[in-house]
Amino acid sequence: MRRLIAFIQLTVNGYFAGGDGDIGWANHDTQDAEWNAFVADNVAGESLLLFGRVTYELMVSYWPTDIAAARDPLVARYMNSLPKAVFSRSLQGVDWNNTQLIKSDLVSWVREQKQLPGKDMCVLGSGSLIVQLAQAGLIDEFQVSVNPVVLGGGRTIFEGLTHPVPLKLTRSRNFANGNVLLCYQPAH
Repeated sequence: MRRLIAFIQLTVNGYFAGGDGDIGWANHDTQDAEWNAFVADNVAGESLLLFGRVTYELMVSYWPTDIAAARDPLVARYMNSLPKAVFSRSLQGVDWNNTQLIKSDLVSWVREQKQLPGKDMCVLGSGSLIVQLAQAGLIDEFQVSVNPVVLGGGRTIFEGLTHPVPLKLTRSRNFANGNVLLCYQPAH
């Protein structure tokens, strides 16, 4: 059975995006070799990446570019080659390599995919997807990277959650750039 992992980058005060949707703060220190190795190892896991429309548009505007290939060659190679699924009712098509557009019900689609053999699935940042999947009890692991930055405002990852999702800490890791990785599993 496939697992579903949610990888979330947060500020110290709990935002995953600034008020204008900016996530540039998450790339505050690219000189930490240990963090860079962790990120590269994480994307090397050959997961099926799941995005909502907004996250997809942010990712496709960066990863297939020459700038991404120059700055983050290993991560760019994986991001461009990994299979991706975008959940959107408004997009008419997608043009990023190995990307499929899904217009059906997110929860039903993920529930079906979890029953199939294959590599894990990973949701990257997409707030509305994470809320829907957490409420349905489909996320097997939450990987939360707390970044050493505070924003004056923004969006929290669990906006719209209608009931508590109890979690248990399974591991944590500190990085020289100040990021702290906290990994949780549902506590049921």
